[in-house]
Amino acid sequence: MPPSSSSSSLTSPFPRRRLGSLALGALGISLAVPAVSGCSQLGSAATKDAAASGTFAEAKVLDNPSSYEGPSTADLGEAGVRPVATSPTPSLPVTMKDSQGTKVTIEDTSRILAIDLYGSTSRIVYDLGLGDSVVGRDVSSGFDEIKDKPQVTQNGHELNAEAILALDPSLIITDSSLGPWDVILQMRDAGVPVVVVDSKRSIDTTPDLIRQVAEAVGLPEEGEKLASRTKQEIEDTIASIDGHRPDAEPLRMLFFYARGTSGVYYIFGEGSGADDLINGVGGVDVAKEIGWEGMKPMTDEAIIDAKPDLLLMMTKGLESRGGVDGLLDSKPAIALTPAGQKHRIVDMADTDILSFGPATAGVLDALATAIYAPTPSDGASAQGAA
Repeated sequence: MPPSSSSSSLTSPFPRRRLGSLALGALGISLAVPAVSGCSQLGSAATKDAAASGTFAEAKVLDNPSSYEGPSTADLGEAGVRPVATSPTPSLPVTMKDSQGTKVTIEDTSRILAIDLYGSTSRIVYDLGLGDSVVGRDVSSGFDEIKDKPQVTQNGHELNAEAILALDPSLIITDSSLGPWDVILQMRDAGVPVVVVDSKRSIDTTPDLIRQVAEAVGLPEEGEKLASRTKQEIEDTIASIDGHRPDAEPLRMLFFYARGTSGVYYIFGEGSGADDLINGVGGVDVAKEIGWEGMKPMTDEAIIDAKPDLLLMMTKGLESRGGVDGLLDSKPAIALTPAGQKHRIVDMADTDILSFGPATAGVLDALATAIYAPTPSDGASAQGAA
């Protein structure tokens, strides 16, 4: 985690947000369907308005978040792409060694395919100012500017060689998170330059990921500008969260992944990126307490021992279990936790929640709003609310 600033009066650099429902994916397991909504009640109409339309720094927060009952949804709202340059001219050719030590020469960036598990690299290309050169997308790239581009992944996050070749890319930027790897080798054999960037996603690694992508597209100066802007926004947002969140015992949080009706349940622990999000919003990562590293299938014993006050989930994953009630019915162990007993689940669009990149500060801001200033809904409880 980058150190947070001491200032508590910083305001977020993002557009005004609302809380609502969203969708889509960032893990190599397929996605799902219907809509889940439902948030709990704060104390007043004024509180509702602040939580619904303002940034976290402007929102009316709960006095005692651990007493709050009910789910909420974190929404990035209309936080779109913000290019650091308009129609920049890449400095080409570029010869570089990628993260795997492969020497790659890039001579043409007119048809870029940036794909990875999290949708990070495509968003970076857009924020560098080369969105018009992007010819396709992965399933995790769902922001408005790219969502109409052809998709080259199938069955979740499986690369489709025919779909890729049909787009005739002049450059592929990817990492080792997608497969089968033979497809990447096939692209190289076909003469397409492939740059493999670091697959680790976290707050700390985000600026370097931006620089790697920028080097590959011949825009190192724009990359440095975007990396600096992103880093500063993350630090400012974390400082704002630290200064504005309730002065109460930190919530014990756990990132929980569920998908479909086949009983796919994972806990995301240290090194998954989810730990960074939890730390960034001022929570206690209980996966670390129980020694849970990476992404591993959940056991009943693990989640009961973790005793989370709050679960972070992907929207589609929660929907795939029939919402909060369906999840608790299908997994009684979760119902035994403080989070389950109070229905304290915060979901966020699959394409946003782990999309470490230029939008990371916005993700933290939206999560903090959903956690500490959730939108009310009729019939819900808000014990201890402000």
